[in-house]
Amino acid sequence: MPLPDVVLAAIAHPLRSRLVTALRHGGPSTATALARALGTNSGATSYHLRRLEEVGAVAEVGGGSGRERVWATVELPTPQEVGDSVDSAAALQWLERDYVQHAAEQTDRWLDASPRWPAAWRREAGTRDAMVLVTAEQLGALRTELADLFGRYRRVGQGNPNAKRVVVYTTAVPLESAAPQTRR
Repeated sequence: MPLPDVVLAAIAHPLRSRLVTALRHGGPSTATALARALGTNSGATSYHLRRLEEVGAVAEVGGGSGRERVWATVELPTPQEVGDSVDSAAALQWLERDYVQHAAEQTDRWLDASPRWPAAWRREAGTRDAMVLVTAEQLGALRTELADLFGRYRRVGQGNPNAKRVVVYTTAVPLESAAPQTRR
């Protein structure tokens, strides 16, 4: 199911994409805590959370104290397909470039910090690649299998004091940069 254009347009914004990512990775949070984590102010954070709520990308989940609202992401389809609109295609491309930049920043932070981590973590974390020869349909099946696998591991370490939150980035792109010729 494609991501609705209105949601795609709302998320394709520098602070909003970071808010969605922070909530996806860190779980429910308040605007104040998110502002602190993202280096912005709580007023801007609250404003953008409300815009995301309007399009169904985040929801208030309760549990806040006083005026603090606790926010969480809503499960959304992966934005791999968009309509024919030029705006939607541009928003998707912006989001994908922002995602790659964020992944690179996270990887840089790990590389800087890794010497201070135990050997077992240094051995298992980091970057890897794998080459496969597939059709577009087979690539879709591979991505579905990976999503299912990640789903099984999502909370497997819950309650274990040795468990750490880990983000796993995957990028599946053809090695050839030229678009294939279509057959008529």
